[in-house]
Amino acid sequence: MLKIYGRANSINVQKALWAADECGLAYERIDVGGAFGGNDQPWYRAMNPNGVVPTIDDGGYTLWESNSIIRYFAATHAAGTLWPTDPKARGNAERWMDWQLTVVQGGMTTLFWGWIRTPPEKRDLDAMEKARVATADLWCRLDGHLADKAYVAGDRFTMGDIPAGAMAYRWLNLPFERAGLPPTPHLRAWYERLATRPAYQKHVMVKMT
Repeated sequence: MLKIYGRANSINVQKALWAADECGLAYERIDVGGAFGGNDQPWYRAMNPNGVVPTIDDGGYTLWESNSIIRYFAATHAAGTLWPTDPKARGNAERWMDWQLTVVQGGMTTLFWGWIRTPPEKRDLDAMEKARVATADLWCRLDGHLADKAYVAGDRFTMGDIPAGAMAYRWLNLPFERAGLPPTPHLRAWYERLATRPAYQKHVMVKMT
């Protein structure tokens, strides 16, 4: 059986689990990382030399990096739906997967760790405020893209929606002040469409810890 190694409160693991459920895969999730440890152990580093989560073992084939795992699941189990077979449509999906990693993740990490995983007395409020303002501008880019389409690659849900969609839940639900931030109605409408999906509800729309 497919094994997915990683703790359920990791956003990168959440992305992989969401994709697996969208593909209808049977799997066993094994707690690794964070409070569970194990990611520094030789048996885990043999699969993933970076020592981060998630890592999958699919019948002896191991793969790490969450967005690569999403691509693998979609290509092998959902070609033509999650994995667009048209190269241009697939490019449209993949660029927003890469955008999540290379553009918006930095500020989101500052905000998530500041609000959720740092005690109030230890928070760097100046860095958090700078991230709040800068990251709002980045989400406006996706909002503009979604002005004339239902999903990031067009009119249907694809693998491209999963990475940014997981992060959008955090952006729209972290407990920071929203006053003064630019409105993002198209982003919000997209999020509400994602929120109807059972796998999104199960793996992403959970208490942030």
